[in-house]
Amino acid sequence: MKTRIIDFIHHLLVYDYLLFGGIFILFLLLLILAIALRNKIGLAIFLVFIAFGVLTVGPVAGYILLHQYLFKHSIIIHEVKALEFTEALLIKGDINNTSKRSFSECTIHAGVYKVTHNRYIDRIYPFIPFKKGSLTISTPIVPGESAPFKLFIEPFRYDKDFNLTYKAECR
Repeated sequence: MKTRIIDFIHHLLVYDYLLFGGIFILFLLLLILAIALRNKIGLAIFLVFIAFGVLTVGPVAGYILLHQYLFKHSIIIHEVKALEFTEALLIKGDINNTSKRSFSECTIHAGVYKVTHNRYIDRIYPFIPFKKGSLTISTPIVPGESAPFKLFIEPFRYDKDFNLTYKAECR
């Protein structure tokens, strides 16, 4: 866990610091406004709740939306194949850089989940894959270009129907 936190901090951009600073300033301004309006107790309490909501939800939602905007990409899967002589699942595809920034590295995460014919359970299974795999592509990807990848998920010994979820985190 410590290494994940250190890795997160080392990969922060200037835009992330500006986002976090702006959210903290907005939090302080809402608290100061609540103190200034202390005679109207209902409005002051509402502003305090809004301020703490901004402080808790703002950084997470802002970070996710900012990185979706800055590092737009698309993944095209060409082939998903359970290998016959080894217990592995092969996923071949391309990751396309559709942003205006170059990617120095991309980490692709894939998960395999079961398929049933119960529509309620089929909505839950994508959130709990039974097999996961990831791959880091370290070659730079310039805007408008793509990079091929091969991802192996092993050991994979599932004979029934399955589906695949995938996502990528690029920097």
